[in-house]
Amino acid sequence: MAERVLVVEDEARIASFISRGLRLEGYQVEVAPDGETALDKAFSHPPDLILLDVMLPDIDGLEVCRQLRLAGVDEPVLMLTARDAIPDRVAGLDAGADDYLVKPFAFDELLARVTGSPRRRGRGCRPGA
Repeated sequence: MAERVLVVEDEARIASFISRGLRLEGYQVEVAPDGETALDKAFSHPPDLILLDVMLPDIDGLEVCRQLRLAGVDEPVLMLTARDAIPDRVAGLDAGADDYLVKPFAFDELLARVTGSPRRRGRGCRPGA
């Protein structure tokens, strides 16, 4: 069975780019356009990995990550954001993210982080692994 990835991204073009690429690699992908939907999806059908934009229209990604961690969700979270300052990166990691990738990014780097982040926690996140 393919690994499930939740992509939380409010920009439809970016969400489509990421989800299409991951599906071509064999992942099952769900997309949430805002923080509230992300929390609903993460709690109702937990993914194996969450790709989480920081700047969202309702609940920002930092708060989504904090709420997930407070609820005991331990699946890897990779923050995706245009915010590239060191304090922003630290805030993302302090909120509970496992990794932080700055936009724009190359899909190959995103894919390497998708397969590597869960591996660091002792479980691979490759389709069919």
